[in-house]
Amino acid sequence: MSNKRPSAPRFRGGRRGMMLVLSSPSGAGKTTLSKRLINLHPDVVLSVSATTRAARPGEIDGEDYFFISKDEFETRIAGDGYYEHAKVFDHYYGTPVGPVEDALSDGRDVVFDIDWQGAQQLAKRAPRDVVRIFILPPSMKLLEDRLRKRGQDSEDVINSRMARAEAEISHWEEYDYVIVNEDFSGALEELEEILRAERLRRTRRPWLRRFVKDLMSERG
Repeated sequence: MSNKRPSAPRFRGGRRGMMLVLSSPSGAGKTTLSKRLINLHPDVVLSVSATTRAARPGEIDGEDYFFISKDEFETRIAGDGYYEHAKVFDHYYGTPVGPVEDALSDGRDVVFDIDWQGAQQLAKRAPRDVVRIFILPPSMKLLEDRLRKRGQDSEDVINSRMARAEAEISHWEEYDYVIVNEDFSGALEELEEILRAERLRRTRRPWLRRFVKDLMSERG
């Protein structure tokens, strides 16, 4: 008799994707983790925001942002066309519903690199689809060191970023999962574990209803 275990039934399609919301203070590593996760998993995509600001050199419409006019943005707001949106320094930023819904319906997971305010809006708008993950630095000193090593910011900007980091971290309990990014490999492993576990939720596998119905009917 073979000791080989029978393989589990495999199903293609039929899974609704999820919104993986990653938030963290600047310098804690969420952007690097997001990019690495997407590189490792072809069925995970990055949410592309819309904005009213002008494209910067090298930015591509539809890849970096959807660049649209202020009038068009406000028309879409009135039409409930955004999962979340905000106005920053006289420019609008927001997550269009259409492209995200298309990805979710196609069984792809969508990563959002947004702050706690955007996370709140998403969770309120689509509570069944959203998984919120907060990335913490191992210490505030290390976070400050990371910001300084970038060599891009003045002392005043660094102090401002640290103050914002404390405000951001104060919302950590609003999230479903928290990862302490002390070691990148370990943090990435935890992020992938969350992805795998959330994909197994009953509510994300609608094919189970039919499968169980067929299973129960086997005995006639």
